Amino acid sequence: MATLDKGHSTNQQPLLRALSVTKIYRTGQQEVTALDRLDITVRRGEMLAVMGPSGSGKTTLLNCLSGLDDIDGGRVLVEGRDLFAMTDHERTAHRAKSMGFIFQAFNLIPVFNAVENVELPLLLVGARAREARSRALDMLTRVGLGERASHRPNELSGGEQQRVAIARALVATPAIVWADEPTGNLDTVMAAQVMDLLRQLNEEGQTIVLVTHDPGIGHSAKRLVRMLDGHLVHDEMRERVPG
Repeated sequence: MATLDKGHSTNQQPLLRALSVTKIYRTGQQEVTALDRLDITVRRGEMLAVMGPSGSGKTTLLNCLSGLDDIDGGRVLVEGRDLFAMTDHERTAHRAKSMGFIFQAFNLIPVFNAVENVELPLLLVGARAREARSRALDMLTRVGLGERASHRPNELSGGEQQRVAIARALVATPAIVWADEPTGNLDTVMAAQVMDLLRQLNEEGQTIVLVTHDPGIGHSAKRLVRMLDGHLVHDEMRERVPG
């Protein structure tokens, strides 16, 4: 697999900084604080795993730091830009250019084949059709699915679908990839293959933040963050465990 081009990787400015981020869910008269004045920094090239019990705020953290959800307080700086000082249109455009997303449910478009799913993020940011198709095919080859480009999601295994989703997340060369339980719908063998791919991409320079409930996956990341009741309660740099 070719090395990712991360020409800005020597920049020492943190890729992402969250400062006193607060998120409150309101239902009628009830309020639940999902994130409570949370601070975190993510540096370029990190592979950071977020763990914690159900309801601890893991997915909310991912959604707020990526700008998918609004916040009720604090700031989120990505490459020095304040996500929530942008208009909705600016934030959507910034997310499309700077971020990739991998979800437990794959979220592939069923009527599109693999290459059409992968090229979609490029087309949405204005890439020419021929360029988008070429880059999508190259990325599918990188994740081992070059020969499956014309297959629709229902013709692919779960592991293959997740690799298509990874290719889609990477095709626009994002600064950061967010992965929410990326192996949650996979059996043990396929999960291991997907994690091997993510670790390889990280070794090539891709920044990855993943939410997981699996201790094996969490402990295979170089950095492990634990959450409880909307707070970071543990933040540990680790030696990589061979995957």
